[in-house]
Formats: sequence, structure tokens, C-alpha cells
Amino acid sequence: MIYGSGMLESGITFDYGQLVMDCEIARMIKYVVQGIQVTDDSLALDVIKEIGPGGHFLMHQHTFDLMKTQSQPEIIDRRARDVWQAAGATTAYDRAVKKAQWILENHEPEPLPDDVLKTIRSIVVETEKEMGVKS
Repeated sequence: MIYGSGMLESGITFDYGQLVMDCEIARMIKYVVQGIQVTDDSLALDVIKEIGPGGHFLMHQHTFDLMKTQSQPEIIDRRARDVWQAAGATTAYDRAVKKAQWILENHEPEPLPDDVLKTIRSIVVETEKEMGVKS
């Protein structure tokens, strides 16, 4: 369990941009703890034989194909500095706030099933009774 996403100042302050950044980091952690899949394809023995000792693997199509399956951050910018600057030099926080605003404006949550709503409502009603709250 990851606790405190979006919290600042020991939980006194909540920040949607921080939440988006924390979620990206949590996704990356989840990806890493899944472990490394070891298959014939991921070992790339055929590519190693093809290129040979001292060869260049980074430009091989196999490397590009597998690279696309790795962590794909939306907020962390891994571009070269000159490319980042040409694109506006936005900070990770700026991009996170923009994504948070987009989510708040566009996200349509799936409604809870009726039985779940009924259970939640019964908990609220029971708690209100226990606390003497009139509904």
C-alpha cells in the first residue's frame, strides 16, 4: 500500500499536481516489482549473435520494440534538454497540474453497482443512528 499520495506538509495540504506525480511514481514502482520477464525474446540471443561482440544494440529494431514495453511516463520528461526547451521547458509539476485539470474536467467515473450503494447507504444510516444524527 502506498500512503499519502498528493499530500504535502505532513498531510495538512493536498495538491492535485502532487497526486498525479505520485501516481506516476507508484505506477513505475508497480512495474519494477513485477520483476523481469526472462524469455527467449527478452534475452535476445539471436540479436546478440547477429550483432556480435562490440556491436551496437541500441539502434537494433529488437531494442526499439522491447523499449516500447518498458515504463512509459507521462509526467517525467526524458527528452534531451534542447528538445525539452524547444517544447516549452515545462516542469514535471506544470505537466502534472495540467493533467490533473484535464482529469477533473473530463473523467467520467463508472457508477457503483446498486448493491454496493445500498451497503454504503446502510452504513451511513446505522452510523447516523449511533451518533444521534437526524437524517
